[in-house]
Amino acid sequence: MIRRLLLATCAVLLVAGCSTSKDAVDSSGEFQFVAPGGQTEILYDPPSARGRVSDLSGESLLKPGTQVGIGSYPGKVVVLNIWGSWCGPCRTEAPELEAVATTAKDTAVLGIDVRDDRQAAQDFVRDRGLTYDSVYDFPGRTLVALSGYPRNVVPSTIVLDRSHRVAAVYLKPVTTSQLMPVVSRLAAEPPGAA
Repeated sequence: MIRRLLLATCAVLLVAGCSTSKDAVDSSGEFQFVAPGGQTEILYDPPSARGRVSDLSGESLLKPGTQVGIGSYPGKVVVLNIWGSWCGPCRTEAPELEAVATTAKDTAVLGIDVRDDRQAAQDFVRDRGLTYDSVYDFPGRTLVALSGYPRNVVPSTIVLDRSHRVAAVYLKPVTTSQLMPVVSRLAAEPPGAA
C-alpha cells in the first residue's frame, strides 16, 4: 500500500515537473498548477502572473455540519495547508502554521485535512492546540478547485494573496521563517494589485 502511494506520488510529481508551460493562469484568470522544472517552492510574481482560486470550501473539521473555505476570509491573505494526522512532517509543521495564524497581520490559515479519520484529525488539532480551522476532506475532493494540483503531496502549502490569487506554492513542509516574509509582503499589497 505504501509502495503504491509512493509510486503514485512520484508519477504525479514527474508529470507536473515535465510540464512545458510556466503560466499559473489560464485564459479565464483561474489558477492552473504548473510545477516548472520540478521545483518544490514556486513563487508567482508579479501579481498579474497569479491565477485566482474562485471556490474552495468544504465541511469544517472544528464545526461539523458547517462550511468553511477561502470565502470565509475576504480581503485576507490565506495560507492553505494540505495535511493529515497520519503524516509525520505535518506534526512538525502544525506549530509553525499556528505561529503564522496567531501573529501574521491580515492573514488566515486554513487547513485541508485529507484521507483522514475525523476523530484522529480532531485529536491532532486538540493535542497541538491549533486554533485555525480545516476543511475535513477525507476523499480529497476539495482540491479539485485547484486545477492540476497534485493531491498526493502531503504536506503542501499554498499561499493566496488578499484577492485569493495563488502567490506561492510549497510542495514540502514549511516553517514560520519561510512563510512570514511572504505573507507580510502579500498583506502589504493592496487587494487586486497588478
